Amino acid sequence: MSSVETNIYDPQQVETAAQKYWETTRAFEVDETSDKPKYYCLSMLPYPSGALHMGHVRNYTIGDVISRYKRMTGHNVLQPMGWDAFGLPAENAAIKNNTAPATWTYANIDHMRGQLKSLGYAIDWSREFATCTPDYYVHEQRMFTRLMRKGLAYRRNAVVNWDPVDQTVLANEQVIDGRGWRSGALVEKREIPQWFLRITDYAQELLDGLDELDGWPESVKTMQRNWIGRSEGLEIQFDVRDVDGSVLDPLRVFTTRPDTVMGVSFVSIAGEHPLAVHAARNNPALAAMLAELKQGGVSEAELETQEKRGMDTGLKAVHPVSGEQVPIWVANFVLMGYGTGAVMAVPGHDQRDFEFAGKYGLPKKQVIALKHPKNDDERSYDPDRWQDWYGDKTRETELVNSAEFDGLDFQGAFEALAERFERKAQGQRRVNYRLRDWGVSRQRYWGCPIPVIYCDTCGAVPVPEDQLPVVLPENVQFTGTGSPIKADPEWRKCTCPECGAAAERETDTFDTFMESSWYYARYTSPGAREAVDKRGNYWLPVDQYIGGIEHAILHLMYFRFFHKLLRDARMVDSNEPARNLLCQGMVIADTFYRLNADGSRDWFNPADVDVVRDERGRITGATLRSDGQPVVIGGTEKMSKSKNNGVDPQAMVAKYGADTVRLFSMFAAPPEQSLEWNEAGVDGMARFLRRLWTMVHRHAADGSAPALDVAALDAGQKAIRRKTHETIGKVGDDYGRRHAFNTAIAAVMELLNVLAKFDDASAQGRAVRQEALQAAVLLLNPITPHACHAMWQALGHGETLLEDQPFPQVDAGALVKDALTLAVQVNGKLRGTIDVAADASRELIEAAAKDEPNAAKFLEGLTVRKVIIVPGKIVNIVAG
Repeated sequence: MSSVETNIYDPQQVETAAQKYWETTRAFEVDETSDKPKYYCLSMLPYPSGALHMGHVRNYTIGDVISRYKRMTGHNVLQPMGWDAFGLPAENAAIKNNTAPATWTYANIDHMRGQLKSLGYAIDWSREFATCTPDYYVHEQRMFTRLMRKGLAYRRNAVVNWDPVDQTVLANEQVIDGRGWRSGALVEKREIPQWFLRITDYAQELLDGLDELDGWPESVKTMQRNWIGRSEGLEIQFDVRDVDGSVLDPLRVFTTRPDTVMGVSFVSIAGEHPLAVHAARNNPALAAMLAELKQGGVSEAELETQEKRGMDTGLKAVHPVSGEQVPIWVANFVLMGYGTGAVMAVPGHDQRDFEFAGKYGLPKKQVIALKHPKNDDERSYDPDRWQDWYGDKTRETELVNSAEFDGLDFQGAFEALAERFERKAQGQRRVNYRLRDWGVSRQRYWGCPIPVIYCDTCGAVPVPEDQLPVVLPENVQFTGTGSPIKADPEWRKCTCPECGAAAERETDTFDTFMESSWYYARYTSPGAREAVDKRGNYWLPVDQYIGGIEHAILHLMYFRFFHKLLRDARMVDSNEPARNLLCQGMVIADTFYRLNADGSRDWFNPADVDVVRDERGRITGATLRSDGQPVVIGGTEKMSKSKNNGVDPQAMVAKYGADTVRLFSMFAAPPEQSLEWNEAGVDGMARFLRRLWTMVHRHAADGSAPALDVAALDAGQKAIRRKTHETIGKVGDDYGRRHAFNTAIAAVMELLNVLAKFDDASAQGRAVRQEALQAAVLLLNPITPHACHAMWQALGHGETLLEDQPFPQVDAGALVKDALTLAVQVNGKLRGTIDVAADASRELIEAAAKDEPNAAKFLEGLTVRKVIIVPGKIVNIVAG
């Protein structure tokens, strides 16, 4: 490309030229033959919604800064990009736009690819894929059929969250206040056949593996530990009596506190429990309640906060120790999908059971007491203060009112009860996990078809591998009511691969978390016949993974699980998919609205509002530009369509250039913190970039700088060179160790401020300036690559690829100071400064400090009692 030889910074011209050069030279395509150490930097792949938002810009800029820095430090860097292209949003958009989901999706991919390229990311586009294409999803179909044969994929009936409007199963996290997260419809509980992967077989390994992930945030690891939820306890059997006294199938409960078993005053069961269904057959009131319980979600969070409700089934549970018969109640806070669907209720020592028992007049029994009560108040049991006897881990407790177990502590009671129940075949020790198997079925169209055939004779049969992929038809009439493949008998029709009889295909499609759980591995092996080939072991694990903390549980758990499946299939050698994880903060912006008469709000985009700020920059007033009337200031919130406070990245790129947008995204806040969008800040970054551009080109206009002769530098030149190398050290540490890109930028700004005051046109002055400007360009290159590409050429380096230049190294000799500037204090108050030789003696420093004119004035008439010297910083003269 030709150099951009102008003192006027034109972002569009500069960025077009740089991007054309990178594309022509295929600058960022990599392979596995390099002798450099590999580095795999990956940002979570985007959903092709049709437009980038500022969250995308921030996420991918962070990844790009790390990638470009690692390339400059001598690494073979892979940074790929793809599209998480299946899912319900495409269907909703297709309905709205009267088109097919595939047409909408592919058009969005084309548009968003152009947007990403306009931001200059160093992406290896040769590895790009969309997860909705058969050549991608064939591999997960093949993996699924193999998991079926190993028993790790299975089908069973499950109670699910059913959205009656979107007609799909929702994850617990997609149910908000009992309603579907997209449709807003009241969610129903339904029991339908679902396909599952046995992630619970890997629960302990997933838990143990967290201890090895030193590069992951502790907050994410804590969330995963809690989600896996390992607990040790006893599974205890209660015999059951029907209303007429006849014997029914026994009930099993799991508890981590078997020491409280003598406090059981009732047993609570889920509405879907077989005993509840049995009891409701002759109990219309109970049947009505079970029907009502099918409304609402099935998440634990929702059940914890809702009002506790229940009904006596009339059935009795026989206490396994006392033989007492206690009532069995249906309770709305018990989930069939968690544990056994039944809970032994100990209202004397559990808050939820206490609330339920209080509401329905059920007894509360004390069975735990403080072993060493301090006073009468602690000796007298009060069920309203159950935590005093149960929740205080710092106090010793013992069993009371527990027959032969009285006086035992928790561990003693645990062992005694375990021995008793195991001997009598009434229970056993068990390790339980909160983690449930992964339900991968979705009753929607736009997803990867589940490769299963149903035969009346053979049952559910995996599609033979030589018949894969099962291709999802893309050219369909899509109305949003039901699924086109469910409604298409010709697509469903097939032959059983085992017996040859007529059969039908599965019409459910995979949860889209399936595609995003192994995509990182596919990038390593483009074109491979299997999901991953030997190239995977070159690149994996990912060295740096980047994405939002909202993915801490679902995506990142499945991501880790799928890697273990790939390992066990001998496709990869490593145990974990990513060594390091960076969770970037949200992008937030001001919000403005007006209240309507019905209490609703009309939200206005910040770009359409004029604001008044105080001296601290806080907004004190706002008016809508179109009518000049006031609007309400809603505070700063995450950019979203609902609050209409999003900023179009393309509009910012068109106005300021990609480099300025990238620069602001990295400068406004550390990566892990929320970034508050402020266009005044963007404008400030634009001024800084123009300033650097002007300094470089004015310097270059005076011709080539002479070679640097370190031995010939005077004090001023040494000071500039010292500042240059201090900045190199600071920025290198900020990029490589701290990921503190904002302070790296600030350090370069500080260097330019110092350089702007350096007025030395001598040969060595120009040489020092050349070194400083080259350093600034190299240091900023990971963040503002287009402008730096052009400025590198302007500084005399021709058409070389800046990313292949080594990151500047600190010259330790440049950091040595010939002289020091020390602050002089008298009795702790600053009175002046002195310059002394770096190796000056204590005596010389004391004398110079006392002679400093302003300090000497404040010492008049006083006796110097002590001189405190902080080496290299301060001289404090204590006088009186």
